[in-house]
Amino acid sequence: MCYRQYLTTAAIALMSVSTGASLDSAVRLARPGQDLAVAIRAIVDTTPEPVSAPAQLIALYSVGQYAPLWLDSSGRPTDDAQGAIRILAAAPTEGLDPSDYSALPLQQWATALTSLHAASIQEVASFDVALSRDFLRYIHDLRFGRVDPGTVGFRLPHREPDDLAARLRGALTEHRVGAFANELSPSIPLYRRLRVALITYRKLAMDPTLRPLQLTETPVRPGDRSDAVPQLGRLLIALGDVPADDINASELVYQGSLVDGIKRFQLRHGLEADGVIGKSTSAALRVPLSWRVRQIELAMERLRWLPSLGGERFIAVNIPMFRVWGLEGSNGEYRPSFATDVIVGRALNTRTPVLMEDLEDIVFRPYWNIPTSILRGEILPAISLTPDYLQRHHMEIVAGQSDDSAVVPITPATLDQLRQGKLRVRQRPGADNALGLVKFVFPNDENVYMHGTPEPELFKRARRDFSHGCIRVADPVGLAEWVLAAKPDWDRDRIIAAMDTSGPTRVPLDRPIRVFLFYLTAVVLPEDDTIHFAEDLYGHDARLDGYLRAAGS
Repeated sequence: MCYRQYLTTAAIALMSVSTGASLDSAVRLARPGQDLAVAIRAIVDTTPEPVSAPAQLIALYSVGQYAPLWLDSSGRPTDDAQGAIRILAAAPTEGLDPSDYSALPLQQWATALTSLHAASIQEVASFDVALSRDFLRYIHDLRFGRVDPGTVGFRLPHREPDDLAARLRGALTEHRVGAFANELSPSIPLYRRLRVALITYRKLAMDPTLRPLQLTETPVRPGDRSDAVPQLGRLLIALGDVPADDINASELVYQGSLVDGIKRFQLRHGLEADGVIGKSTSAALRVPLSWRVRQIELAMERLRWLPSLGGERFIAVNIPMFRVWGLEGSNGEYRPSFATDVIVGRALNTRTPVLMEDLEDIVFRPYWNIPTSILRGEILPAISLTPDYLQRHHMEIVAGQSDDSAVVPITPATLDQLRQGKLRVRQRPGADNALGLVKFVFPNDENVYMHGTPEPELFKRARRDFSHGCIRVADPVGLAEWVLAAKPDWDRDRIIAAMDTSGPTRVPLDRPIRVFLFYLTAVVLPEDDTIHFAEDLYGHDARLDGYLRAAGS
């Protein structure tokens, strides 16, 4: 009998038991004298472990000498067993796919009641092991996610293993399986808010009247007439961007509350909030609500990858939303006390990586130590075309790695050494320095950091992927204030003064602050508790979605 047949047949047997039949008598009739623990051990020894939770099944049963875990002394299913099956059937509320966990959906159990009136030891043992295996996989996926982040290019800190078998046995002993499962989901507020948004968007995606909006290629401006206006109104009401009583269902002129609603829609989708339904806004309105559901599910999956954020304060950058927050709080409840826009790496070739590191110090009026990739790909070719390129851009050749490295003259010989990698180039501190007037240092293998910029006009654009991978901050002074809040002597005036000195000033932090560069295209923003969606800037959503679908999720 194959594994999935085990659970189907045994679930039917369980239902016959739950209606009052005696399991012991049924077992005696079917397999007289056979020991249930022996049957369970035989099944455990031949049942493949969940790929996501290897060695957990044997560990779960061996401690109790392979006694059944989900049946009481009279052979009836425990409340924990029925609760576990309800949890598996409700997997979609966590953004998980119930087909990954093969328990019968609750609605099919009524049919199963009349299918079998006696259960053999083999069937009972199969049920117990199958439910254990599926529940182990479920709690693993809830705790760690279905996918190893490294397989989709996310380099995150290693997470300590969790003895799920021991914890599940403890929960069974204390008859608190439901509470135990709830404890394994991410505790951060964002996850809980996305769980609520998922319910809302699933309902919207099932509404046949809310099909994707089809508009002409011609932009629709305030005051224009369009046959799509009534449908647009219904959609914006459903999404919460327009109050229901503000719309005239027969109106064909795009005006008033509809324009305000589109502006809110544009803000929530990372678009310029000008009220004009142009190419980008039309594209966002055409996205099926089923894909918005998937974006929320993918965001919840990524949040399950996170290790403990630790500490009372941390910095979070959401790459595709071009935004950074300074968050603080306690007991897992974090609220933003600082936020500003950012510029991230170009989508085509210099993407900002996903990582988590500790901010250790701030450098005011920094040098820009030009990375080797930029030196070879941009600076050296520019020097070949314009010999005085370095002087024009306040750059110099140096012989060491530190800020006090000796400057060497620009000569054909030193340029040749530069091409050989024996020397390096840096840009002197100043208003035109590529890092602006402050640099936030969190050492990492990717050599990325946050910094200011001499090009603040770029922050006027809705899509802001312009950098070589580092994060440019719109309000570096405000971020420096937030970071240095534990140093009262470093107030705003002193920060601005440090930016106006002649050379670098390094300020180490007494206590490092965790910096998290992450990628979520669906977020309930802490500022307004409203769901926001972003374009899949680097294709990470498409990659993860494809991986999960290939794996059957």
